[in-house]
Amino acid sequence: MHVVRGRDPRPAVDREHTAALLANAGDGEPGVRVWTPVRQVAFGRRDARESGFRRATAAAAERGFATIERDVGGRAVAYPGDTLAFAHALPLGDGRDRGSISERYELATETVRDALRGLGADVTVGEPPASFCPGDHSIRVASGGKVAGIAQRVRGDAALVAGCVIVTRADASDIAEVTAAIYDALDVSFDPETVGSIAGAGGPESPQRVARALEAAFLDGPWGDGDPRVTRIDPDG
Repeated sequence: MHVVRGRDPRPAVDREHTAALLANAGDGEPGVRVWTPVRQVAFGRRDARESGFRRATAAAAERGFATIERDVGGRAVAYPGDTLAFAHALPLGDGRDRGSISERYELATETVRDALRGLGADVTVGEPPASFCPGDHSIRVASGGKVAGIAQRVRGDAALVAGCVIVTRADASDIAEVTAAIYDALDVSFDPETVGSIAGAGGPESPQRVARALEAAFLDGPWGDGDPRVTRIDPDG
């Protein structure tokens, strides 16, 4: 499996590495990437159609966040600097059964949950009301805030299951503040108290440790091959 590590400090260029991961999957090579994007807000396609989109991007910029538009659906997600993004690219045309859309969602959710629990975080599947990037495939602190959300992009020859994981308490606070301003501009319901973190759930406050655990979980999971071919982008990612 192709494993991509690190990041490019330019958000638009950094996205190309994930796009290449999906393109390679279309050619038959599965891949995984877990990294810490530089400080940015990734807006979904729905956000860009809202009347308050310009005010939302201005609110992000005022708080020092670059802005990008991602290819998958969902609402805006903030990455203050230590929050993880992950992407698991799966070939769909190589003759192997990699499940339906719902089955891939279920497996990815279980994979992330189990990896986080293995680090000592008390997390469970689900999300509180009025959370960031609301969706059916999320992970939360048990009786607490949301720490991870999962989305999926599917094309004829490959699927990309992707998401975010909030690791540190500081990032959780930063996300709550900027998301409140952004969602207010977009007229989306949001409760800042619904943002959690892995550290707040009893896990490590180390993005790199969490990243390697997630990477290993996808690599050794049912749709991994346990044989990494590592490409590094930038050693500080």
